[in-house]
Amino acid sequence: MNAKMNALLLMITILLIAACQPDAGTTSAVSGLRLNNILGEPDARGFARAEQQRDFIFPDDHGPHNQYRSEWWYLTAVLEDEQGNEYGVQFTLFRQALSPQPTGEGPWHTGQAYLGHLAVTDIATGTHLEAERFARGHPALAGVTTGTGFRAMIEDWTLQGASDGHLDLTLSAAALSARQSDPFSINLRVRQLGPIVLQGNRGLSEKGPDAASYYYSVPRMQVSGSLKLGDRNIKVKGLGWLDREWSTSVLGESLAGWDWFSLQLQDQRSIMAFRLRRRDGTRDNYDHGLVVDHQQLEDQFIVGEDDQGVELLNTEDFSVTPTRFYQDVEGILWPVSWTLNLGNEKFTINALLDQQTVNLSITYWEGLVEVLDSEGKKSGLGYMELTGYESDL
Repeated sequence: MNAKMNALLLMITILLIAACQPDAGTTSAVSGLRLNNILGEPDARGFARAEQQRDFIFPDDHGPHNQYRSEWWYLTAVLEDEQGNEYGVQFTLFRQALSPQPTGEGPWHTGQAYLGHLAVTDIATGTHLEAERFARGHPALAGVTTGTGFRAMIEDWTLQGASDGHLDLTLSAAALSARQSDPFSINLRVRQLGPIVLQGNRGLSEKGPDAASYYYSVPRMQVSGSLKLGDRNIKVKGLGWLDREWSTSVLGESLAGWDWFSLQLQDQRSIMAFRLRRRDGTRDNYDHGLVVDHQQLEDQFIVGEDDQGVELLNTEDFSVTPTRFYQDVEGILWPVSWTLNLGNEKFTINALLDQQTVNLSITYWEGLVEVLDSEGKKSGLGYMELTGYESDL
């Protein structure tokens, strides 16, 4: 779910800039946009819509679905070094279509634009670094291909590797952080450990009366490799979570944003919880989530809500309630601690670093969290995303 969905105004602006620059590949950043300015619906004529269940076919569905307007490849990783210090990594590639068909002949006329976000959190030093890139869809600049080999790239940021069967990928990227201008780079191997999990109704994820997407996750991936932060080379290992989603519909005007959690528990469960945040403060009927018990899913390739070990969560099955807020330098209050009630279980979710705001062309909070059980014992790690919050200043 993530700060991907409905970044439509931003991406359309990029596309319009790109369309006016036939000889230029990468655009400059479009600044000052907030997510709640992006929730309107541009012209969707000619695009396919997610309206009913479909058969998922792999490795094809790891690749692009250009007939839908929006799509993303979203990877997070919770990592630690040899001393037990904790790190988080986020890589997201957004695709946005100008038209459901190519705009002409040749590589410059794919009708697609791409936005990449890259971030690293270093808990021990209290550092959060982020960067972004924009590019037109072009074989030499940005795009996604799949088959026996998978490649998602934007300039020299790449997530690529074997996709015929279980994913075995390498994430390689380097950048200067947007705010501090500090250099950082990532070189990680990301191997699929568990099955592909279909979110929602066998992959059809409803988010409103006329809003749905096709959505699947690979919630358990083995990650190892290195981070370079400044002049420090750090060996790391941990777990990753890959989210894939594509659609044409957007969220309704009654919604300000969402709060999303992907949690890796020590008892081999993965939890996704998603709260749509209504402007009137009431609970939204389309809040949902998922619990995956990996101990029950050995040797399975793709699973959904009807499979043993996978539990779909509806609004009555869970709740997430904020308990502490952090105000950033822009004056935005972010809820950085939460209570998660899940059936008879109660968890506390805490940001491991309050300042994990992604303040790029889209402003959102995306970062590493810890999970505590009802007795206050650490029971897991994960990622949290908060969107649509605004400054009171």
